[in-house]
Amino acid sequence: MSSVLGVSVGAGAVRMAQPHTGNPPGHVTPDAFELQTIPVTEHRAEELTAEAVGVTLATHQIGATAIAYRSEQQARGVRAAMARQQVTNYELVPEIFAALEFAQATGDIRGISSLVVYDLGSTGLSVSVVDTQTREIRHSERTSDISGDYLDSLIREQQIASGRIAHPQDPAGLAALDALCREAKEQLSSNTAVALPSEQGLVLLAQENFESLIMLAIESSARMARDVIVRSDRPVHGVLAIGGCARIPLIGKVLERWMGVPVIVPESPETVIARGAALLARPVRPAPVAHPGPVPNQAPTGGYGDEDLSPAWLSAPPKRRPKRPKVNAQPDDIDDIDGLAPDWLAANPRRREKRELNGAVLTVSALTVVAAIGLGLGYGPQVLERDSHSSEGSPSVSQTGLPRTTTLDPQIAVAPATTTETEQSIAAPPPRRQTTTEPPSPTQGPNTFTVVPGLPPIVVPTIPPEVFPFPPQPPR
Repeated sequence: MSSVLGVSVGAGAVRMAQPHTGNPPGHVTPDAFELQTIPVTEHRAEELTAEAVGVTLATHQIGATAIAYRSEQQARGVRAAMARQQVTNYELVPEIFAALEFAQATGDIRGISSLVVYDLGSTGLSVSVVDTQTREIRHSERTSDISGDYLDSLIREQQIASGRIAHPQDPAGLAALDALCREAKEQLSSNTAVALPSEQGLVLLAQENFESLIMLAIESSARMARDVIVRSDRPVHGVLAIGGCARIPLIGKVLERWMGVPVIVPESPETVIARGAALLARPVRPAPVAHPGPVPNQAPTGGYGDEDLSPAWLSAPPKRRPKRPKVNAQPDDIDDIDGLAPDWLAANPRRREKRELNGAVLTVSALTVVAAIGLGLGYGPQVLERDSHSSEGSPSVSQTGLPRTTTLDPQIAVAPATTTETEQSIAAPPPRRQTTTEPPSPTQGPNTFTVVPGLPPIVVPTIPPEVFPFPPQPPR
């Protein structure tokens, strides 16, 4: 039988919780979970979480996994670490929701509609005002000025100042002393005094001295919680204290005195989030497998085809023209590709010749219209005058094309060439000549016509008079 797994990612430890099999549904007891704590030492907390979850999934029958996260940055780190471990059957849940789930399942916050979640861990304090019915977070703040590590440093400095402990000379000795002070703090949560030996000396501390050391820090945290309530603009009916430092009895007393509402401290408050995540764990549905798309121009069953998802001119298939029976069908009336191709692609030679002839007629008609417009606008005399000068001045110029212009290499120095009258007339519009200073230009022959201004004239061949004899001229 498969089980579920809940995981909390802390800066000092990664905690995992699995509910015991056979628990009655509808009610959860605090001791109905199998708990495991993995201290964070060399690896990052996110990497350690991914490795621990991967090993647990490989060795246990886990059907669903939920990992609680504090911030979006931590959630991104967890996703990246899980992807490197190739673990996909998990979900991420906020820490506030996991804590509320556990407190509601155990009945600790029954009858409380607005709650303050006070989470004091090793690296900081988070205070949130939450609506327990809608699970809406009204306001939330976090600070690193008050933390479990800060309380450990207070014990360390007090022991060094008393002279019983020598100050470590290297970072390794300082880390060992901090771990010893952390252990003393945890023992003082349930004992009246503690004595722990070390290489630097004996750590000796009574609970009264410990509470006097941390009183200012705890009152400061209570003041922060009260300010968060004021900023949320919502009255609260209780405080849920979680995190490892919530075991300290002084915290509950100070919070109740400052808030004036009941303070709930669950059993093993450092594992509340992991146990709540286990209660929220649900199997993750696998991503749907991408099936190959439908055949082009073929709509899938119950869905949309390509014609509905793209423009018609991109996706419409060629439409078959219905074949109409003809009474006297001729070979010329049958297309080679059964009406699928346009007429201009049809392989019928007679139709292609007719269309080529029609295209030629249209081209000649268009040129004639352009020539008539040019004559009407007054370009005809200028062109005729220019052509007559060209034919008289430079007879070597061919009538079938424009004079060629020579393009010189810019790196070679060439003497400037003289420009003839024909080149000047082509390069720039001809100036108007005075009839008094220049002889009149020769008239154009009767069989020469200019169709398009700017192009050479067309010479129509002369028909001999013997073919069509003209009648004699009447006498004068």
